[in-house]
Amino acid sequence: MTYTLPTSASRPTTAPKTAYLITSGDLREAANIGGWPTQVALEAGVTGVFEELGWSVIRAFDVDPATGHGFISSQRMGMEVFKNIPTDAPLIVAIANWQYSHHVLAGLRTHEGPILTTANFAPDWPGLVGLLGLNAGLTKMDKPYSSTWSVDFSDEWFKATIKEWIETGTITHDSSHVRALPELPDSPEKQLGEALAAQLRDEKAIMGVFDEGCMGMYNAIFDDELLNQTGIYKERLSQSALYARCSR
Repeated sequence: MTYTLPTSASRPTTAPKTAYLITSGDLREAANIGGWPTQVALEAGVTGVFEELGWSVIRAFDVDPATGHGFISSQRMGMEVFKNIPTDAPLIVAIANWQYSHHVLAGLRTHEGPILTTANFAPDWPGLVGLLGLNAGLTKMDKPYSSTWSVDFSDEWFKATIKEWIETGTITHDSSHVRALPELPDSPEKQLGEALAAQLRDEKAIMGVFDEGCMGMYNAIFDDELLNQTGIYKERLSQSALYARCSR
């Protein structure tokens, strides 16, 4: 018996001083359409800084004429977009609104080049909020990345972080404010907490879970292997069972 074996799709070759740019969008089209002008301004600002430093930026996919925006709006779309990106290319994920991280996490997980997440910092469409959600997902899956942000992409700090990233593949932030949690003093409250934790591990408990990963937050999913160690187990609720119970 013979089989037709699949072949890997060919990808573009990485060019010198060239970064690829993508963006992850919302599942709600109203949000994608409403936030698109802000995204356009973000991409122009980021691209302008790269060009000042002698780099080119390639947008990895076009604006959809049917929707009028250029956000990745589904997990499948994200997988298709990554087929056109060199696996080792410097990659920019530019975020100007809330985004569903699972749209791009599959491609980011296997990407081999340096990853930069960047966002605007605005009162109406604060991409920094969506960036933090994406960063949390990357951190959860132990994927290295760097981050930077700006109000109008003209400040020297933002430009310096971009320069550092293209030269080293990473950005170093001041973390001198971070300190270890001190040892808690012995107290009735500590004793109660330890006793409750021991009881929970011994007797166990069930936590109902509905819509795990809500709003695309992969970082909000507590893996069973970690959660079970605390004595908590999941009961995954189905939509049909919930509907049946509510309609009685």
